Amino acid sequence: MKLLLVEDDRKIAAAVRRGLQAEGFTVEVAHDGIDGLWLATEGSYDLILLDIMLPGRNGYRICADLREAGHWTPILMLTAKDGDLDEAEGLDTGADDYLTKPFSFPVLVARVRALLRRAASRSPVPVTVGDLRIDSAQRRAWRGDVELVLTAREFAVLEFLVRRTGQVLSKSDILDGVWEQDFDGDPNIVEVYIRRLRRKVEEPYDRHSIETVRGAGYRLVSDAR
Repeated sequence: MKLLLVEDDRKIAAAVRRGLQAEGFTVEVAHDGIDGLWLATEGSYDLILLDIMLPGRNGYRICADLREAGHWTPILMLTAKDGDLDEAEGLDTGADDYLTKPFSFPVLVARVRALLRRAASRSPVPVTVGDLRIDSAQRRAWRGDVELVLTAREFAVLEFLVRRTGQVLSKSDILDGVWEQDFDGDPNIVEVYIRRLRRKVEEPYDRHSIETVRGAGYRLVSDAR
């Protein structure tokens, strides 16, 4: 597996690179945002580890630029910034996961492997439910002929629901399937993303695809109005 590490602190970059190489990964390193964006665009990587506070171009902008250009390599953001708003901004620009410095190296490796497993498990075959279609390989979704503009996390939640159409999924099911198993935040984050999806996937198209099953969770159905 080939990883790209974009980290301006050369001591941290060297330590992370050595550790990941010891775990069997091939690691290329960029020390500023300009080189990082160029390598991420021109190279072929299985995962990108991306610091946020970078000279030249910050991690938020790099992530957004890659997603807008159609590059959907998994991104794990590494940052000294802490707080829910920082995490939300990182995820909303298209990152797949977020790890705050200082972090435990075993936790970093576990997050990397989890993201790689998740990427490998995506089916290359698009799935259609009514007029809703998702392509996991490209990480794109459509309602009819209209492409939906979704963040990485929004797509992950929608994909989880679509691939289990008709099943009642609890908040815990969705957290375990989309977030990491060691997630220790507020489980109501699931409700936040369901509301976002309803605004983007249902309301503009007069659909009610995501049903709330009182006391149990959520269920995706085909083209309910």
